[in-house]
Amino acid sequence: MEEIQGDLITVETLAADFRKLGVTEGMTLLLHSSFKSLGQWVAGGPVAVILALEQVLGEEGTLVMPTHSSDLTDPAGWSNPPVPKEWWQSIREQMPAYDPDMTLLRGMGIIPDCFRKQKGVRRSSHPIHSFAAWGKHRDMIIDGHALDFALGEHSPLARIYDLNGSVLLLGVDHVNNTSLHLAEHRSSYAGKQEVTAGAPMLVDGARRWVEFRDFNWNSDDFAALGGEFGQDTGRITYGTVAASAAQLIPQQEIVDYAVKWLEKKRK
Repeated sequence: MEEIQGDLITVETLAADFRKLGVTEGMTLLLHSSFKSLGQWVAGGPVAVILALEQVLGEEGTLVMPTHSSDLTDPAGWSNPPVPKEWWQSIREQMPAYDPDMTLLRGMGIIPDCFRKQKGVRRSSHPIHSFAAWGKHRDMIIDGHALDFALGEHSPLARIYDLNGSVLLLGVDHVNNTSLHLAEHRSSYAGKQEVTAGAPMLVDGARRWVEFRDFNWNSDDFAALGGEFGQDTGRITYGTVAASAAQLIPQQEIVDYAVKWLEKKRK
């Protein structure tokens, strides 16, 4: 049997790495993460990552993670895999309604999937683009998440902006930086496309397929955007947490930069 190589990763070693990167007590922090990037073995798994961050942030801090559930989108837009057109209406009629306690995440990773179940964490009400939060500003961030334009002005992203929060990319790059969608919402460019989205929800106790307005969000150029922000401003702190490459970013600054960048670059 092959022996595990490398140093032991624990709550305490993770907390030390987060502090070295620049995470501080009282911060409002939005985490995007890849658990596998941390290394071969973490004592406590994703729980250790969550506890380490909460230890560093303290009672005055706030931790937020995206808990999106794209399985609840309209099947007409599914491509990975697509489903037969004759199934679409039945799926819309039969798919279980969004439940913040029960609905699974898709493509978010094991850390937020664990985090959403923690006592004291609340998950927002949006059926597709929900966020979960813990800490001092939890309710301000989670309450009032609008159905229309889920990553816009009435979203947890905008409340993090108001709180002068930070973004932590842990083993992922700017393609996963959801805050850049807030910049998409705020920017004006010729190809910006409004769409009608839908999802199953409970309305007055009854399951319904609910339609709402949204944008055709596009992250294809976010890697280039984030790279240029780092080069132009020097405002990204780069480091490592265990074996994971990490970036700590002031959210207001990258969102404001991204609005101008998108208006210049997108046609």
